[in-house]
Amino acid sequence: MSTPSTTINRWAVLWGSVAILMCTGAIYSFSVFAGPLSGLRGWTMPEVMMAFTINAAIGPIPMILGGWIVDKGGARISILVGGLMFAGGFVLAGVATSTTMLYLSYGLLAGLGQGLAYSGCLNNTMKLFPDKRGMAAGLITGGMGAASVIAAPVAQALIKSSGVDRAFLTMGAVYAGVVVVASLFLRAAPVGFTPAGWTPPAGAGPAVNLPWTGMVKTPQFFLIFLMMGVGAFSGLMIASQASGIGQSAMFGLSAGTAAVFVSIYAACNMLGRIVWGAVSDRLGYTNALMMIYGTVALSMLVLVLVSSTVGFAIGIIGLGLCFGGVMGIFPALTMKNFGPRFQGINYGIVFTAYSIAAFFAPRIAASMGAEGDYTKPFVIAIGAAVVGLVLTLGFTRLPAKHTGSRVPAEAPVAADSKA
Repeated sequence: MSTPSTTINRWAVLWGSVAILMCTGAIYSFSVFAGPLSGLRGWTMPEVMMAFTINAAIGPIPMILGGWIVDKGGARISILVGGLMFAGGFVLAGVATSTTMLYLSYGLLAGLGQGLAYSGCLNNTMKLFPDKRGMAAGLITGGMGAASVIAAPVAQALIKSSGVDRAFLTMGAVYAGVVVVASLFLRAAPVGFTPAGWTPPAGAGPAVNLPWTGMVKTPQFFLIFLMMGVGAFSGLMIASQASGIGQSAMFGLSAGTAAVFVSIYAACNMLGRIVWGAVSDRLGYTNALMMIYGTVALSMLVLVLVSSTVGFAIGIIGLGLCFGGVMGIFPALTMKNFGPRFQGINYGIVFTAYSIAAFFAPRIAASMGAEGDYTKPFVIAIGAAVVGLVLTLGFTRLPAKHTGSRVPAEAPVAADSKA
């Protein structure tokens, strides 16, 4: 039975969650820190980028744990603890004097914190908006993508004025303050929450849900897993190396101009989550994904063939929009295929595909582009996008009926978009 509630201001929860993710999303500006950190400590770029790799690669651990906590009603504490862990990792990265300290602070502590906060904010807020789930997911994930729009130029200015170590310390302290204040507006979504005055659409009926034990037995799961991995590959490659790629011999941008493009990439990342969400509502998730993979391949091809500021701009804009689309569509695609009740744990498992991509993409870009020529990693990314197209076509040919155990929904929910 659904549970109306007049005691929770769901919009306050939404905007509080967005504010927190606009802090934790600063991981996408790491390329601004990487070069100065390498110069200050004498570490090689692959050594520095390993911190970003660790941060992203451990994502499934807090994602699954955070999803379980949200399902148990502990979203607020999970988000607060996760946000403070992320801020603490940022602060400790500023005083790290060895790569081990950097990996433990920025890589492990901040990575675990970011995953807890992201999982809590996304899954809790979506439960509060059964009538506007796509919009809520778009704004939540958009907040994550918007972080670097602010973080990149601020970090660049702080690094220039006081050094990269002080930049980490200052930004970490600010993030901690924002997390504490924003957490005051958070509330856990009650089971079966229904907004006042809203009734599920006629004919929607009770949703059918699969726990993770049923999900992993379906062919849909394996294709979604692979599709997300190849979809995230190019975005992670650029997110981790955008500043360095821009300043490489291929494009020859200054550090300041490269930082501007990092912000442009982040803005496109944010916008893509909203735009592709709207496209998928109209055309379906799989059609939107095929368009995304095609755009990724073309954008990477431009970066290979057009070694100029214009070529870099076109590639960055296209890839930013598509990376945002991947991060915005797959939570909804997971929920569409396996139901909302176990979304936290289910999406955490699907999200391991992102982490695998996060392990390989930055390392490939850093190692193959060490001499300033990123042609080879760009070609690899084009191949990954083509694989994504093929996988998505295969996904559309699967029967809609799932295998595995099914569990009735906690409450009626709004009909999802077409697959």
